[in-house]
Amino acid sequence: MSAARFRQAARESVAGLPAAFWWLWTSTLVNRLGAFVATFMTLYLTLDRGYSASFAGLVVALHGLGGVMSSLVAGVLTDRLGRRPTLLAAQASTAFSVALLGFMEHPAAIAAVALLVGMTSNASRPAVAAMMADIVRPEDRVRAFALNYWAINLGFGVSAAAAGLIAEYSYLAGFLGEAVLTLACAVLVFVKLPESRPEGGPTGAGKGTGAEPAIGLGTVLRDGRFMGVVGLSFLISLIFTQGSVGLPVAMGAAGFSPGDYGLVVAVNGFLIVLLQIPVTAFIEHRDPQKLLVISALLAGYGFALTAFAGPLWAYALTVCVWTLAEIVNSPTQMGLVVRLSPVHGRGRYQGVYNLSWAVASLVAPLMAGFVIDRYGADRLWAATGVLGTVAAAGYWLLMRRLPEGDAGVTVTVAAGSPRTDEAEVAGEAPVEAKPAAAAGVA
Repeated sequence: MSAARFRQAARESVAGLPAAFWWLWTSTLVNRLGAFVATFMTLYLTLDRGYSASFAGLVVALHGLGGVMSSLVAGVLTDRLGRRPTLLAAQASTAFSVALLGFMEHPAAIAAVALLVGMTSNASRPAVAAMMADIVRPEDRVRAFALNYWAINLGFGVSAAAAGLIAEYSYLAGFLGEAVLTLACAVLVFVKLPESRPEGGPTGAGKGTGAEPAIGLGTVLRDGRFMGVVGLSFLISLIFTQGSVGLPVAMGAAGFSPGDYGLVVAVNGFLIVLLQIPVTAFIEHRDPQKLLVISALLAGYGFALTAFAGPLWAYALTVCVWTLAEIVNSPTQMGLVVRLSPVHGRGRYQGVYNLSWAVASLVAPLMAGFVIDRYGADRLWAATGVLGTVAAAGYWLLMRRLPEGDAGVTVTVAAGSPRTDEAEVAGEAPVEAKPAAAAGVA
């Protein structure tokens, strides 16, 4: 792609999105710039505090368990209380718990607060995704999710480099820095983002009308097509998580240093920052079924190629393959999740969807450790190829005869929000916003 075409793709990628999206995008970027705990937790516990690798693994697992525990609750709160209060509460409590973690001394206290950090930090995800779906037109959502994913990776790349320097000076400074930046996100949300939850629909069991049945967690779990997407997301996340779990172990066993692994995995973030915008411009209006099938195969066989990697450049080449899969899969799958989610149940649907990634973050390390110890790394890479093939077949079967448009009813968002929802897109007159409905049972 020439420089002129790249600039044109960049302009087209950012054009036409509402101002509220860019404030939400900025909040995401600032939040990821402060991502210290998730990146340096293991090093902090083993090098700075002198704990064993086993204890560090337990704390990291508890951090992941916190994410699993909060996914469903946060999804319910996103629909009941609204996107804005849920996001504010999650970010404020994350800032407090991260700062608290830096001062913990006793092992039990460290483990307990790490669990709390996992719960609070993961709680914002359903609210962010639901708010983004509310304020962005359906035809622009793949692009919006891609830009948000780009911000996540850009912020993470910068924070990883900066946090490494900060950690050499003081781990406590890293914890406090993340707390300050997360609190800044909460302030940004409070000042710039209005509530976007659609009004006039059900918020919980027993609240539905004849035209709109009540939406609870049971509704989500009985939605066969959506739960199929959640299951496939779990398979895909098992594959991608091996980039931070199986790959460093395999490279270490092959005689490479931590620095070598750092260089190889840095290719992932570099390519996402470089290619996410032009690739999204290319795939934005293409068949999501084909995109998800292709991305699943690229992910599975990209990792499977690691079995044949010898020199460092070969490992980097395999990262290029599965990074391309990641660039295509993430925004496309997020768009599919929103498409299958009823408007008034977006929070719950996003919570269940995020649960697939949270559970995979627990299962993937166990899977990698068991397979590598028992059968060797080559069997692990073969397994990723199998998982990718199964996921590709699943996407192909699941998305046949997929209905057009979003699930649920046509509504508008709350007063003061930057745009109405699907009614305006369809050319219908917007409905006057009504006061928020009372919360019911999840």
